[in-house]
Amino acid sequence: MSEPLKTTNHEVIRAWIEAREGRPAVARTAGKGAVLRVDFGEQEEDLQPVEWEEFFAILDDNELAFVHQDLTAEGLPSRFNKFVERG
Repeated sequence: MSEPLKTTNHEVIRAWIEAREGRPAVARTAGKGAVLRVDFGEQEEDLQPVEWEEFFAILDDNELAFVHQDLTAEGLPSRFNKFVERG
């Protein structure tokens, strides 16, 4: 299992998501906000697809970073990810 990595690099984030056949998405909140998510095509809450430009605008405007894991304990590509505050 690889250690979790933290990045704000748009190219790294996009490459990681696309390598796992994911798509940028958001879960809309009651207000004007949105929670960033990665849609892997599984039945989940009401995810709405967004373009990469909007996805990264939300990431940067909210000063978030992308935490991800490259490999599982079995050595397979991991889908573990979350968005956290930068810093």
